Amino acid sequence: MTERPLLLLDVDGPLNPFRSRLAGLRGYTSHRMRPALWMSRQRPDARGVRRGLRVRLHPGHGARLLALPYELAWATTWMHQANTLIAPHIGLPGDLPVIEWPELFARDPDGLSWKTRPLLDWTAGRPFAWVDDMITPRDRAWIAAHHPTPALLLRIHPRRGLRDRDFTTLTRWAAQVSGGAR
Repeated sequence: MTERPLLLLDVDGPLNPFRSRLAGLRGYTSHRMRPALWMSRQRPDARGVRRGLRVRLHPGHGARLLALPYELAWATTWMHQANTLIAPHIGLPGDLPVIEWPELFARDPDGLSWKTRPLLDWTAGRPFAWVDDMITPRDRAWIAAHHPTPALLLRIHPRRGLRDRDFTTLTRWAAQVSGGAR
């Protein structure tokens, strides 16, 4: 296989452990941001709008992600704002490809995550690893039945974010895919 597998990154959960109370003790730094989707769901006069959304990011994640044998792409509701608001804080380039969702939070007739079908279309049959906090067993089964090449769906707990063991899992899986294993 000549192409590296894709690594599809969600922001909230994997990179921003938004449910963590101890993220600062694990090297995360807090930032205040005003992403478009979040702003669209706030009252204009709300205190939160003035302060911005608190986002916790680990400054070492960018280098670790870039060191993995993948082609990185954003698979997040932040869409292109991931390149402008998230990437600079973690050391990723500001021009990563972005999956543009046809409809955010659309209900799926089979109970899949609203991201699953568009994500699979976007990958165009390429091997991929998807890190997200909303992956379900139903998504895993559906992708296994409908995707012709290997896929790793790695659910990340939004209280923990990406951890060392997740980077190990991603590294091992990419080595298996490169070696021809499914």
